[in-house]
Amino acid sequence: MSQRAFFSWSGGKDSMLALHRALVAGWTVEALLAMFDESGERSRSHAIPPRLMQAQADALGIPLVIARAGWADYEAVFTAQLKRFAQEGITHGLFGDIDLQPHRDWEEKVCAAAGLRAELPLWQAPRRALVDELLALGYRARVVCVDARFLDASFCGRVFDAAFLADLPEGVDACGENGEFHTFVFDGPRFAHPVAHELVRVQEIRQSAPALGHHFVAELSG
Repeated sequence: MSQRAFFSWSGGKDSMLALHRALVAGWTVEALLAMFDESGERSRSHAIPPRLMQAQADALGIPLVIARAGWADYEAVFTAQLKRFAQEGITHGLFGDIDLQPHRDWEEKVCAAAGLRAELPLWQAPRRALVDELLALGYRARVVCVDARFLDASFCGRVFDAAFLADLPEGVDACGENGEFHTFVFDGPRFAHPVAHELVRVQEIRQSAPALGHHFVAELSG
C-alpha cells in the first residue's frame, strides 16, 4: 500500500528530483506545501511568484498549498499546516535536503510535532551525482536567485544545464546546497507540459540587514 505524504516544495531542482524519486518508489503525494513571505508575492526559499508555482503544480498534477509567514512565525505556521495534513490522514512529510544535518533535524522536529514522519529521498547522495541524475532524466530548470557572495548577476536567469555548471567558479557547489543559487523547474518527465515563462529582468536586492544578504533575483513572466 502506498503511503500518503505532503511534499515541502521549493519549486527547485532538488525538490523535483526528490519528488520524482518518491513517486517512482510508490509514494502518494497529496500536496505540495510552499511557504511564501507575508505578502504572498514571493516564495520564501526561491523568490518564485505564486502564479508560476501554481502553473508548475498544475503541470505536475499535484495540488499546491501555500502558507504565508515571516521568519519569526515561520515554524509555527509550518507546523500548524502539518497538523492540518495529519488531520486529513497524511502520515509523512517529504523533503529535498541532501546532507545538511540542521535542516534534517528541523524537519524531523516539526513533523514529529504534527504526528508525522519525515522522509528525505536524496539524503546523503553525492551532490554532483544528483545533478547528473536530474539532467539525465530530462528535467529543465532556470536559475532564479543567486547569492552575490558567490556569483555575479550574469548567472541569474540562466538555464541550469551543463554550460551553467561548467561556468561555476571554483568552490561553488554544483547543487547550490550552500545557498549559492536557487532554481525553478519548468519541464521534465513528470510534467504534463512545460511551464510557459520568460525572463523579464534580473533585479539586485540588498537587504536592510547585512546578515540577510545581497542577491540577484530573476523576474519571470508567465
